[in-house]
Amino acid sequence: MPPVTTLAQQLINGLTVGSLYALMALGLTMVYGVMRVLHIAHAGVFTLGAYAGLWAFGWSGSFWVALLAAMAAATLSGLAMERWVYSPLLAKPPITTLIASIGVFIGLEEIYRIAAGPQPYSFSVPIALPDIRTAGLLVTAPQLLVALVTGALLFALWFLLARTDTGLAIRAVSQDGEMATACGMDVRRVVMLAFGVGSALAGAAGMLVGIYYNSVSPTMGSVTAYKGLAIIVLGGLGSIPGTVLGGLVIGVIETLVIGLVEFPLPRDAWAFLAMIAVFLVRPQGLFGVR
Repeated sequence: MPPVTTLAQQLINGLTVGSLYALMALGLTMVYGVMRVLHIAHAGVFTLGAYAGLWAFGWSGSFWVALLAAMAAATLSGLAMERWVYSPLLAKPPITTLIASIGVFIGLEEIYRIAAGPQPYSFSVPIALPDIRTAGLLVTAPQLLVALVTGALLFALWFLLARTDTGLAIRAVSQDGEMATACGMDVRRVVMLAFGVGSALAGAAGMLVGIYYNSVSPTMGSVTAYKGLAIIVLGGLGSIPGTVLGGLVIGVIETLVIGLVEFPLPRDAWAFLAMIAVFLVRPQGLFGVR
C-alpha cells in the first residue's frame, strides 16, 4: 500500500488535471444543454485557444493579455460555428450535426497543421507564484496557477448562471426551449451566449493545458474531443455540476491509477472505463435525469 503522502500528492496532481478537464468540457455541456448538439468541434476551439494564447504571450509577454486573447479567439470561432455550421442544420436529423461537427474538427486540425506546422511549440511562461511545500507535499507554481484561474472562471460561470438574468435565460432554454420561445424569450440570442461562454472557457482551458504541459500542437485536441464526451456523459448530459464532478473524477482516477498502480492500459482509456462503471449503476450519469 502506498504511503499516505504519496497518495495525497497524486490526489493533488489528479485534481489539477481534473480541473482542466472540467473547464474544457463545460462548453460541451452548455452547447448540448441549449441545442442538444454534441459539439465535437469544441476540441478545435480548445486548440485555437492554446495557439492564440501562445501567439499573444510571445507578442505581449503578459499572461493576462494572452489569456484574454485565447478566450476572445475561442469565442469568435465558437460563434462562427454556431452561425454557419449548426444553426442551418438544426432542422436536420441529429446525426447530421454530429457529422458536420466531426468534419469541422478534422478541418481545423489540418488548418492548424498547415498554418503553424506539425511540430509542437514550447509554451513556457514565467509564473510569479511560489512552489508550496508542506507536510511532504508539493504544489508547483503551474498547479497553483491552474487552480487559481480555473477556480476564478468556475466561480464566474456559477455567478452568471445562478445570479443573473442571462443565466436564468440560459437555464430556461436548457430545460425547455419551446416553452422559453412561447414566453417571448429570444432563444437565438441565448444560444449564442451559451456558445460564446462555453467557447471562452475552452480557449482558457487550451492555453492552461499548453502552459501546464509546456506544449502546444495541432493534435492536442484529439484526445480532448472524445474525453470531453466521456466526461459530460459521465456527469449527466446537460448538467454543469455533473461535468465539473466528472472532470475531477476522471483526472483523479487517471492520476492515481497511473501513478500508483501498474496497469497495461493507456492513461486515456480510464475515462471510458469510469464512464462504463457509472453507467452500470446510474445509466443517466452522476447528475443526469432519467
